[in-house]
Amino acid sequence: MFQDIKPHVLKNQFDDQRAPQADDLVLISAERQVVLTAEQTLPTYAQIQTDFPTVTSQYLLTEDNRAFFWVDGLTVTALPAGYHHEHVRALQSLTPDNLAFSATTAAHLAWWYDTNRFCGHCGQPLRVGTTERSLVCDHCGQTTYPTIMPAIIVGVTHGDKLLLTKFATGYKRFALISGYAEIGETFEDTIHREVAEEVGLQVHNLRYFGSQPWGASHSMLAGYFADLDQDKAIELETDELAKAQWFQRDQLPPSDDVRSLTRTMIEAFRHSEV
Repeated sequence: MFQDIKPHVLKNQFDDQRAPQADDLVLISAERQVVLTAEQTLPTYAQIQTDFPTVTSQYLLTEDNRAFFWVDGLTVTALPAGYHHEHVRALQSLTPDNLAFSATTAAHLAWWYDTNRFCGHCGQPLRVGTTERSLVCDHCGQTTYPTIMPAIIVGVTHGDKLLLTKFATGYKRFALISGYAEIGETFEDTIHREVAEEVGLQVHNLRYFGSQPWGASHSMLAGYFADLDQDKAIELETDELAKAQWFQRDQLPPSDDVRSLTRTMIEAFRHSEV
């Protein structure tokens, strides 16, 4: 999956931070936009020193011996030749794959810094914490930690059939039922609620499959399979979904990318691994 980057090692602990070095990579980003070079990759710190000499940077994380830093995109008023803006989703397509994962994870942290400039309690500016990954308000003492949104993905099965859905907007391919956990819910509670809400069905025999950090949506995904309780008509929630359809194991739509938890789960069912 996307996070499987061995033998490379991602180190995102706050106490691993250090000063930038010439070949470190820099995310110049704000409001879901990131600056890439003409080579369709992130600029190095050496390039930033030459082309953006007045900016300051914030340490994010390290992959092996190469660190990632954030430069506030709102402080960059114009881009020199050879740079352009793209949506932050473009980081998922960087090569090699380990760079794509590390850059996307770094962008998750950069988004958190970008969207937490002021205290949500008193409105005063926040500063970077000195002993842990946090943002601190010196006025009221409020401390803010990185935002990670827990969500489930569930493969609903009925014998040799798997239920796939399509979103009403956005992502166009078939997917599995998914949704964010509400406050006070277990993942199991979320599965029962989301399946009932989205397709009007009940499930049992929940089996944990695996998890995945998904920086593009600032999420931690937990994947499960669950068996259908009763064979009944689907009641589609049309606010979110355009379609829900049962597929036989040997008739599932083709998948050419198993980096996501959803695709990995579909392929596991296709090959009778679950």
